[in-house]
Amino acid sequence: MLKRRISKKINIGNVEIGGNAPISVQSMCNTDTRDIKKTIRQIQELTDAGCELIRVAVLDKEAALAIGAIKKEIKIPIIADIHFDYRLAIESIKQGVDALRLNPGNIGRQEFVEKVTKLAKERLIPIRIGINTGSLEKEFQKLDISLPEKMVLSAKKHINILENLDFDLIKISLKSSCVTTMIEAYELLAKTTDYPLHLGVTEAGTIKGGLIKSAVGIGTLLHEGIGDTIRVSLTENPVEEVYAGFEILKSLNLRKRGINFISCPTCGRCKYDLISLAKQVEEKFKDVKKPITLAIMGCPVNGPGEAKNADIGVAGGEGFVYVFQKGEIILKCSQNEVFAVLENLIEQY
Repeated sequence: MLKRRISKKINIGNVEIGGNAPISVQSMCNTDTRDIKKTIRQIQELTDAGCELIRVAVLDKEAALAIGAIKKEIKIPIIADIHFDYRLAIESIKQGVDALRLNPGNIGRQEFVEKVTKLAKERLIPIRIGINTGSLEKEFQKLDISLPEKMVLSAKKHINILENLDFDLIKISLKSSCVTTMIEAYELLAKTTDYPLHLGVTEAGTIKGGLIKSAVGIGTLLHEGIGDTIRVSLTENPVEEVYAGFEILKSLNLRKRGINFISCPTCGRCKYDLISLAKQVEEKFKDVKKPITLAIMGCPVNGPGEAKNADIGVAGGEGFVYVFQKGEIILKCSQNEVFAVLENLIEQY
């Protein structure tokens, strides 16, 4: 069991972040928030995939006003992504948003910051301070220190603004497209504050490379006990971000939601189309919520033994497959029949 960093607990809607709460998985809509029906539809798809928090871009007043209608039709907390215009933050709060992504130092005069903070405090609306290497303030860019140190200084600047207004419902992210920069920044900040941390490798890329960068960056920090909520940023359907997030957490035994899918890399002993079957099985059962370990193995000689800890497994021969539970073969069937057999076994758990 990994020892997690002790962080302050906050609530975003009905989801606890920090403390001893489970590490949550979130994503962001890539729809135009003003297109209410399309945004609701995407949030519902994300919710079905397991998403626990969703962020939407608030580009103008129309987008802020849309939050009220969207919130009525969704089941998970919604976070407004605000840049520069304090009025959009205020309108989003009035529309019932559950949290803000807002850097207080970027919204202008002190009175604007005070107005947003006062209303957020009254409504118990947390604020995520989001530091990104691509938009680091000039005052920190010119300093002769490492980039991670600059990011931490920027975060502390925004934290101080909120704390000076007696506001502490704070969550922080320190994102970079460089994995090592991101890791070092979070490690530094984790030593100096107990606010909950939102992990992510920003602009990680398409699903092929982005998954690797995110798994390395997020996974390294989680293994160190750092992190309270995660978002895997991919140039892809955001549903894939949610699946990836849970896979990272499951690989570290931090969450047990859904199937833990394992399969062997194939070798010359394999006498059936293992690659095709593995892909089909993984896709078919990707939305199963039960915490089951499912193995698709190559040869019937070593497969059941190598995957003896799996709840359910398949190992194949020429023209047939064996189905096993906890390493014990329970039946033999054709490859075409295996989906129905697996479905029936999964339902029994």
